Amino acid sequence: MTEVLQIHRNVRYPVSIRLLHWLRAILILGLIACGWYMTGLTENDSIAGILYPNHKQFGVLVWLLALVHIALRWRYRAVLPHEPEALKSWEKWLSHATHRTLVALTLLIPLLGYAMSSSFPESDGVPFFFVSHVPEILPKSYAAFEVFQALHKYSAYLLLAVIILHVAGAMKHRLEDRGGETDVLPRML
Repeated sequence: MTEVLQIHRNVRYPVSIRLLHWLRAILILGLIACGWYMTGLTENDSIAGILYPNHKQFGVLVWLLALVHIALRWRYRAVLPHEPEALKSWEKWLSHATHRTLVALTLLIPLLGYAMSSSFPESDGVPFFFVSHVPEILPKSYAAFEVFQALHKYSAYLLLAVIILHVAGAMKHRLEDRGGETDVLPRML
């Protein structure tokens, strides 16, 4: 039994996936916090003039990193840790649903943010670090902007809820099953 536990303890994700996981976590939580803070500022606030463009460009970065994440998972699919057999069927289902929702939202939310900025008639564009601006391809429309704004906002709330569920699941298994097969946190450390 000890040998089996030791095998499960040593199974980890490749370094590139682990680093990307934590980088994405920091960026996403930072973007959510920035989004909440900056939307409470007035248009003329000098801090808003700094936060909005940075929120946009880091949002584009998160979208690109989500694509890299998918590519890395595909590349390493043969060596990725398998889900623990000891998980209950509902835990397996919830784990899969949570992970798929996280990936989907990290692809969708930046696209909604881009659509929001692109459709806003008074937009100053979507900057991306060393590229002056990402081309805006949507027609300018206040009606479309309001739809994309609501979708971006509520999708971000959903993402935060799913992140909390993800962390709660990892902590539950860490605290209740420390060192056991379902203690999955060490796989990402």
